[in-house]
Amino acid sequence: MTSTPDREAYGVRSSSERNVEEATTGTPAPRMPTPADSLDVLLVEDDAGDELIIRESFEANEIGSTLHVVRDGAEALDFLYRRGAHAGAVRPALVLVLLDLNLPKYDGWQVLEAVKADPDLASIPVVVLTTSTAEEDVVRSYRLRANAYVSKSVDFDRFVATVRHIDRFFVHMVRLPGR
Repeated sequence: MTSTPDREAYGVRSSSERNVEEATTGTPAPRMPTPADSLDVLLVEDDAGDELIIRESFEANEIGSTLHVVRDGAEALDFLYRRGAHAGAVRPALVLVLLDLNLPKYDGWQVLEAVKADPDLASIPVVVLTTSTAEEDVVRSYRLRANAYVSKSVDFDRFVATVRHIDRFFVHMVRLPGR
């Protein structure tokens, strides 16, 4: 069976291709997570329209991750530290944080700085997902150790594709601590 460029780009292989790799290298080939893996993504987004598009993107792309949504920077930190309304909740094993910059209470940079300064949270990938295309916002986000900076597209199909690419990269391709 010939692999297409998309399959190769995303590391998708048939079971026979994985078996050959395992037999040749002696190490298990990476596998795609299954629903049983219970992957969790935190979306920090105050705009209900953008939240809806991201939810629809998860559904359209058949992303099996559980999407947790908080509406502002303070709630994001409460969720991560299990404070306030999130006190006593079991912290999910987050594999990704999708973070808007323009948030009420604490902005995205303040949340990013707190996450990356905390040894218990710093290894969680944070993708800044924002409408801003300003170079100074990109630079500041990376200085605060964002793992990626993605500008939201106003075109629905492009936005859905962007969410799919983020998921495929951070959830399916890279190896994260503890996974």
